[in-house]
Amino acid sequence: MNTNPFSSDSHPSASGTPTFRLWLMMVLEFAIWGAWLPLIWGYMGKDGLGFSDSQQAWVGSAFAIASIVGILFSSQFADRTFAAEKFMAASHLIGGLAILGMYWAKDFPTFFGLMLVHSLLYVPTISVSNSIAFTHLSNAKREFGLVRMGGTIGWILVAWPLYFILQGKTGADAVAASRTIFLVSGVLSLALAAYSLTLPHTPPRRGGAEGGSGLAALTAGQYLLKPFLLVLFLVTFLDSMIHNGYFLLASGFLGSDRVGIKPEWIMPVMSIGQVAEILTMSVLGAVLAKLGWKWTMILGILGHAVRFAVFAFMPQNQAMIIAVQVLHGICYAFFFATLYIFIDEVFPKDVRSSAQSLFNLLVLGLGDLAAKWFFIPLQSSLTTADVTDYRRLFLVPAGLAVLAALMLLIFFWPPRSIATAADAEDDLETEPQIVT
Repeated sequence: MNTNPFSSDSHPSASGTPTFRLWLMMVLEFAIWGAWLPLIWGYMGKDGLGFSDSQQAWVGSAFAIASIVGILFSSQFADRTFAAEKFMAASHLIGGLAILGMYWAKDFPTFFGLMLVHSLLYVPTISVSNSIAFTHLSNAKREFGLVRMGGTIGWILVAWPLYFILQGKTGADAVAASRTIFLVSGVLSLALAAYSLTLPHTPPRRGGAEGGSGLAALTAGQYLLKPFLLVLFLVTFLDSMIHNGYFLLASGFLGSDRVGIKPEWIMPVMSIGQVAEILTMSVLGAVLAKLGWKWTMILGILGHAVRFAVFAFMPQNQAMIIAVQVLHGICYAFFFATLYIFIDEVFPKDVRSSAQSLFNLLVLGLGDLAAKWFFIPLQSSLTTADVTDYRRLFLVPAGLAVLAALMLLIFFWPPRSIATAADAEDDLETEPQIVT
């Protein structure tokens, strides 16, 4: 067998593994999201549409609301009714048109309505794209990291064109020009809609081990009675809230007078974290083998604590603020990527898909929702005469990160037998062995 993971003949089937095509799917999938997320908050603010804090929180919450609805929508409708590639095509066509409309929307009801439509259609495609990849990869453990890396690359690539769009613009002019993010996101979505029709056929799953039941997510949820999984579930909520808080707060902070990064450079600076994420993903397997699940995830969480501490205590050291962006790679790969691998290892085969959706409820839904409704009011309460007390603001997520790391350190004791997926499945049917 060819050992090149991007070759077309690395699958034992006659058609071969379409690894590069799946990689390109991920590039487009995450570029759609990355195009609008970092800059939408400034555009909705006082120099843009002038939305109130609560209106901004509602727009931001549309993505989280969609992720909650998506647990049933994607698993019971997309996975069991339509071929996955056709679901991707239809979702990105309609969702792409919705976010294109946001370029012209000025009033809150229209703007929020279009974002909600886009989110309801886009969010399920994140899990559906993963499903397509896992279905057609011959060795998911070895190949999925490279395929998923395409999403990180897409997030980075979409940041750089906006540099040229915003170059030379300041203040209200820069904010007004930033609405181009909706054109970029919409065009990418329409491109993926067309490209999805070329993806390998992935038929819907009817019945099966989960019985096609609408209670599949609840079945997976029963495993949270295992103490180590319950602790991981709670920590995932905290870390997701912190992670989403970064995207809420970083853009305004980097462009503030304290740091002084020009508007056109904000997204390229933030994309440093995604470059570091690529490098971190490449060594994740070795780190897991050396440190194990627990300490790898703890390091990922502590990356948040260090980054926010630097923001709090060194805001005028622009070089350090830029350099600390590399910790984003550790934050994402060492916690979130490790989390997805761990779930695939520890849950029985018949509920793994539902288990991924259950944790994605936190990563993409409740954690994101909590970030919007916690950090936006917190920042407002710490802002006087348009000047934010960033030290007090950033010490909050830094402290939450330390709390989450301590919860893992003290209470997270997965069974020894999780060294292999097969053993992990058996072990979940009995009481886990406590590692000492």
